[in-house]
Amino acid sequence: MKIEYDRNEILELIRKITERTMRMDLTWDWPCGVAYYGICRAFEATGDESLLAPVKERTDELIELGLPAKWTVNTCSMGHPLLTLYETYGEEKYLELLLSKIEHIEKEAVRFGDGVLQHTVAAGSDFNEQCWADTLFMAAYLLLRVGVRQKDQALIDDALNQYYWHIRYLQEPSTGLWYHGYDNIHKDHMSGIHWGRANAWAAYTMSRAGVVLPEAYLYPKYMDIAGSLNELLSGLKLLQTENGLFRTVLDDPLSYEEVSASAGISAAMLEKGNPLHLKYVKAAVRGLLSNISPDGRVLNVSAGTAVMKDAEGYRGISRDWIQGWGQGLMLAFLSALLESENRESDGAL
Repeated sequence: MKIEYDRNEILELIRKITERTMRMDLTWDWPCGVAYYGICRAFEATGDESLLAPVKERTDELIELGLPAKWTVNTCSMGHPLLTLYETYGEEKYLELLLSKIEHIEKEAVRFGDGVLQHTVAAGSDFNEQCWADTLFMAAYLLLRVGVRQKDQALIDDALNQYYWHIRYLQEPSTGLWYHGYDNIHKDHMSGIHWGRANAWAAYTMSRAGVVLPEAYLYPKYMDIAGSLNELLSGLKLLQTENGLFRTVLDDPLSYEEVSASAGISAAMLEKGNPLHLKYVKAAVRGLLSNISPDGRVLNVSAGTAVMKDAEGYRGISRDWIQGWGQGLMLAFLSALLESENRESDGAL
């Protein structure tokens, strides 16, 4: 992926987005988890510890103030920054807290069918026997990262199993696109919408699986991830708008362009490194950079979104406010852009 860009401009944008993100009053839940994950990725891509230091300070403050009494799938997303903090600073409190999340996923989280995680957003408000694409980022990708870090084969196997069944439940074979959710009780996709950010969660986490997992090709279920990602990206590229972005309902021309989905999908293309996606990534760079305000706010990011009843429900979600997931996914994209020149990709996978 040879993409012309101003490295200094990207570094300055990362600094601005990080500073604006740290001004947000994010507490211990998934907006914070995605936002701080993006900052951690920026730290990894640049080696600039000044980006990570405020995440450490805020995380320490949140721990001191008191954490949720019970974990959910969504609150487990905070495990991503905890892992980076532990690897960087070596403080055992981060590892202990991280492993408490892993223990919740493995021993307490509600599952159905073949061990599939039911998506949970808050204690007592579970979506009975529903799987959502969001779970891949919040839990499955985290299981994979921790499994590799701890050399825990059971965690790796569970992570790959989550991917395997989410692919089976959520990907539409004819288009390669992903539905937002699946209801195992009614055996349907509810409204049957190809929601943009759901496809970003799927594309981005699948693209990172091959980066994180050593010798991924030796795992049969990883081959499903590789095949699913190839099909997904080949379908998504056809739906990129003339502005280099993707819509909140991907295949609905009446839906607005949504920047968090666009950032996640474009980051996946960068991570995958297929040269046939180069022209789409170049268009995305223009479109995404035009949606960052001078003070580092990522613009046109849709608010938190349940599986809505119809396309109109998705179109009606506000995009007026700064959101942690928008900040984080934009940083993930910019980090992948910085790393793209050195990314080596196996064309067969």
